[in-house]
Amino acid sequence: MATQATLETLFGGQAAAKVLLFIENYGEGYANWIAKTFEMPVSEIQKQLKKFEESGVLVSRMVGTSRMYTWNPRDPALDGLRQMLRSTLEYGIPQDRLQKYYRQRRRPRRRGKPL
Repeated sequence: MATQATLETLFGGQAAAKVLLFIENYGEGYANWIAKTFEMPVSEIQKQLKKFEESGVLVSRMVGTSRMYTWNPRDPALDGLRQMLRSTLEYGIPQDRLQKYYRQRRRPRRRGKPL
């Protein structure tokens, strides 16, 4: 099991670790969504996404005007990387931080349903 601090050390910074954890948790993401989630500058997230795409870990496609990033299924190291990220999400992040950043509601709420 790796902690988020371990991932930050391995991947060279906080933004890199957060991008990879986000993509592992949600399956895909775009720069603005990731930046808003972690309250970070979009340019920093874009730089990390570009770095991971250039290295072959992520691939992207255009969805409307946004560039959506997801895992590159052809990357030979993908299974090991994703296993480490899954274990970090499961055991290496405090529950309050996990709820705040990695358990966001993605579907619309029924009209009139109380919060």
